[in-house]
Amino acid sequence: MKHLLGIEDLTKEDIESLIGSAMELKAARSLDGDKPLFGQTWAMIFTKSSTRTRVSFEVGLNELGARPLFLNANDIQIGRGEPIKDTARVLGRMVHGIIIRTFDQEDVEQLANYSGLPTINALTDEEHPCQILADLLTIKERLGGWERKKVVFFGDGDCNMARSWAWASKRLGFELVIAAPEEFQLDADFRDRLGDSPVTITDDAEAAAAGADVLYTDTWISMGKEEEAADRLRVLAPFQINSDIVAKANPGAIVQHCLPAYRGKEITEEILESHADAIFQEAENRLHAQNAVLVALAGA
Repeated sequence: MKHLLGIEDLTKEDIESLIGSAMELKAARSLDGDKPLFGQTWAMIFTKSSTRTRVSFEVGLNELGARPLFLNANDIQIGRGEPIKDTARVLGRMVHGIIIRTFDQEDVEQLANYSGLPTINALTDEEHPCQILADLLTIKERLGGWERKKVVFFGDGDCNMARSWAWASKRLGFELVIAAPEEFQLDADFRDRLGDSPVTITDDAEAAAAGADVLYTDTWISMGKEEEAADRLRVLAPFQINSDIVAKANPGAIVQHCLPAYRGKEITEEILESHADAIFQEAENRLHAQNAVLVALAGA
């Protein structure tokens, strides 16, 4: 594994190895632990705001011995129109790796291609691989693994999280149901690329929840979608995770949310608070999953 550009690019063995490494790193976490990235500097380019992604990467890089170099896109020449490939060529001569959180997947791929450096997709409109790895780690800890489990994603079924879940299901073989209104379901081009997989798409939220082991949702109004807010809230309202939906899932089912959460929209206050321990364990696991990625890339 030379980069983490998306779950699509990983094999089953890659994912299982990363989750195993994340569990080991979490158990052995210590300020005095090994420093496999000692002396390295990693550039962090963010064109989207962040809480969990920025904090987890900066903490992780420091604990692994590296120096994070945070670069807001508005403060560097990308924000003034410099081509990504030129920025990549500069960084490739000065730092040891790149983490980028942005809109276009192509930007991540160009950084990887032109810099020659290990590159991590910290979120694009196409995929959110770091979050999925954290989610899988949480499922492993809470449920013992994803084998023979049913994961149901509710809401915008064509967002980066739904797409990353679809690739994870294809790679690992667990059942995934995406419950979304017709206009928010995976588009035809993506389905063609996905091919045969254990993914079901439905517009019946209650039927989807039946027998679920994991109930998952994400914000309905991602960055860049603010102008569509009123329409999105209206159309997606039947796909909220609430007490009725949770009641249809298997006993012991967990609720996950990649955060930030908007109570009363994609999830109710009652359900978020009653499942807060699992949800914020999931948030913490961003640190450990990403550390596993960093260690893997450092040793590639």
